[in-house]
Amino acid sequence: MIFALFGILTLYIISIGLLIYGFFKVKKYQNKELKPQTSFTIIVPFRNETENLPNLLNSFSKLNYPSELFEVILVDDNSKEKFQLSIVNYELSIIDNIRISNSPKKDAITTAMYHVKTNWVITTDADCIVPKNWLLTFDNYIQENKVSMLAGAVSYECENSFLHHFQQLDLTSLQGATIGSFGLNNGFMCNGANFAYKKLLFESLNGFEGNDKIASGDDVFLMQKAIEKFPNQVQYLKAEEAIVMTKPSENWKSLFYQRVRWAAKTSSYKSTFGKFLGLIVFFGNLSFLIAFFLFLFGILSYPFLVVFGFLKFTIDFILLYKTNQFLTKNKIKSLLLSSLLYPFFSSIVALYSLFGSYEWKDRRFVK
Repeated sequence: MIFALFGILTLYIISIGLLIYGFFKVKKYQNKELKPQTSFTIIVPFRNETENLPNLLNSFSKLNYPSELFEVILVDDNSKEKFQLSIVNYELSIIDNIRISNSPKKDAITTAMYHVKTNWVITTDADCIVPKNWLLTFDNYIQENKVSMLAGAVSYECENSFLHHFQQLDLTSLQGATIGSFGLNNGFMCNGANFAYKKLLFESLNGFEGNDKIASGDDVFLMQKAIEKFPNQVQYLKAEEAIVMTKPSENWKSLFYQRVRWAAKTSSYKSTFGKFLGLIVFFGNLSFLIAFFLFLFGILSYPFLVVFGFLKFTIDFILLYKTNQFLTKNKIKSLLLSSLLYPFFSSIVALYSLFGSYEWKDRRFVK
């Protein structure tokens, strides 16, 4: 048993070590103040977001980008209360979602595509805030690089609570893995709250065809299809000026269901590297749980548990620390308690995602 646990831990340390190496290989980018050239359509699927949408639209108003070079399409996915458009300094329209699959968000983006007149689309979520140089940074990178798809970073606007600190560390680990995988030329994950691609690319990939039965994954599956067909044209924009801020979940139940929704799509990944890494991370966390319970029952010694936990904590901390430096200027908070809770939380989420249902936007989805 001891050899099996250390074998899993060794694979885990090697895998996270590779992600750390990959993270450093992706160079930071800063916009060069080039004259804006790229035309964007910002697509925002939403459902019951009357509280959040005004903040997002206000952040669009503050964009350091010519208003004639971008438009915004809001896609209403059967909201209970209709959102009233306000007067803004850019082109803004609202359309109703046309449901054709089991995935409301994929349907919303597909619906919006019929109205897109620009070369590029960029998606974000209704509960987000974008920085003023968001589009300018994407535009400058596009001008300097031959790309058809760009993944960007997402971080949380946190309050001083353990729930928020825990989520920030969880998201930081996902962002670190995302950036690291791109550095290893094995990108397999991204976040639809900050995701851009050419309309022609979307059409050439037949949109979300092939994975529209899965409720989530409007970002990940599209990116994996693009990498499979055009590997050199899919890149990561590691730019502080392009980090989109979003809201953390307000309670543990909604956080649990959100992470279940994210985990449920892992088994459908086309990326072999993504599936392998997912399994290694799952078994790495599960092995810590097993070691903990074996210690409680007197099967494993206290020194073994301490060494096991220390090695796992150390490699995790390096990736978290470097990613947190990129995502936010704030110090990591509640690190020890979050690190102890995380293996329990992530293991339960992973196991539940294989069989359980989850709630999303007042709807229930079955695996």
